[in-house]
Amino acid sequence: MEKLNTGILIFDNVEVLDFTGPYEVFSRTRLQPGVISRRTETSAPFCVFTVSLSSSTIRATGGLQVIPDYQVWAAPPIDLLVVPGGYGTRTLLDDSPTLEWICRTAANCRIAMSICTGALLYAKIGLLRNRRATTHWAALDLLSEIDSTITVEQDTRVVHDQIITSAGISAGIDMALSVVEHLHGKEVADETARYMEYRRVEDD
Repeated sequence: MEKLNTGILIFDNVEVLDFTGPYEVFSRTRLQPGVISRRTETSAPFCVFTVSLSSSTIRATGGLQVIPDYQVWAAPPIDLLVVPGGYGTRTLLDDSPTLEWICRTAANCRIAMSICTGALLYAKIGLLRNRRATTHWAALDLLSEIDSTITVEQDTRVVHDQIITSAGISAGIDMALSVVEHLHGKEVADETARYMEYRRVEDD
């Protein structure tokens, strides 16, 4: 079975649920249903890890400290790229090494996605140009300001338009489940949500 390397970017002042929500979804997905299957990696279709430009401990929103699995230069090739949001994205809008890494990785991965204000970083490097996208409700105007060609969807939880973007924070769980469904079918996605005791929120 092919396992897709799922790299989640983390940085100072990253929103906690932005990265831990998708981490939970992708790391708990199994192609064989049930609790027993989750005690091993046998039917796990994703290999999930965090990456950072720094080897230092990351301090997330609320003070949570996280040690990244890899610095970006040492990470395995990334098939699925997850860019979360949080107040730290405002600093990264002017951070060339981070923007260049996102641009390069998004160009070579299978699926690139963002949660919350992670969309601002994709917008900054032009990857949302002339596409539909969304972000946290408090940053919708900023997303438009960064790139006026983006069709900003204000009332949509998850937007698929080459780059997959989601609304804020908890919407990243729905986004990750939508990716699981896209790759492995609705039954696997629904069973993953059931294991997590999470009620899926799907856009009409």
